[in-house]
Amino acid sequence: MIIDGFQKLTLLDFPDKMACTVFTHGCNLRCPFCHNASLVEGGANEHIPEEEILAFLDKRKGLLDGVAITGGEPLLQKDIEEFIKKVREKGFLVKLDSNGCYPERLAGIIDAGLVDYVAMDVKSSPEKYALTVGVPDFDITPVKQSVEILKRGKVAYEFRTTVVKPLHENSDFESIGRWLEGAPRYFLQQFVDSGDVLRDGMSAYSAEEMEVFLGTVKNYIPSAELRGV
Repeated sequence: MIIDGFQKLTLLDFPDKMACTVFTHGCNLRCPFCHNASLVEGGANEHIPEEEILAFLDKRKGLLDGVAITGGEPLLQKDIEEFIKKVREKGFLVKLDSNGCYPERLAGIIDAGLVDYVAMDVKSSPEKYALTVGVPDFDITPVKQSVEILKRGKVAYEFRTTVVKPLHENSDFESIGRWLEGAPRYFLQQFVDSGDVLRDGMSAYSAEEMEVFLGTVKNYIPSAELRGV
């Protein structure tokens, strides 16, 4: 597996768990607000050997609960299943982040019992998906399939949307709410400029504006929450 980044401790990336975070290489999308642009575009990153991560985990048994795998898009990695198996053999829980573009792989990993939690990014309303992911001819069908796979409830999961000005407006959250209705967990995440954003001109909405969006979503997903506000 091609690994471009590694965070040795996070209290945020894996709900209610102490974890480390593995950042995989590459992504099929070009979301202008992406805060890991260097991972998406590749470039001259020095990859981290898989063995280095596994050796670190050996030293953290009993101290860390799990490993969060993010990106980029982790399901682009052809051998991610084998990496997850190695992590689980060491006794760690696994959380997977995904953009939902690879439903067959997602379903296979879930059905094999390889993950304990999945966080899927829902980039925007179906009507504005292509604009928001930066791919003009984007086909949303696989994303819709991934939503339905998670809704089956075979694994704990959340949906989440990073809310960005000028890409999102209140009508988008009306549409997203109808789409994701019935989900147990949905988060509206405040955009943060990491300094490694794919495109300039992106900014955050105010806390008051985020509350308005949340109110719209709650008509369909009463448990929805804000994150990072």
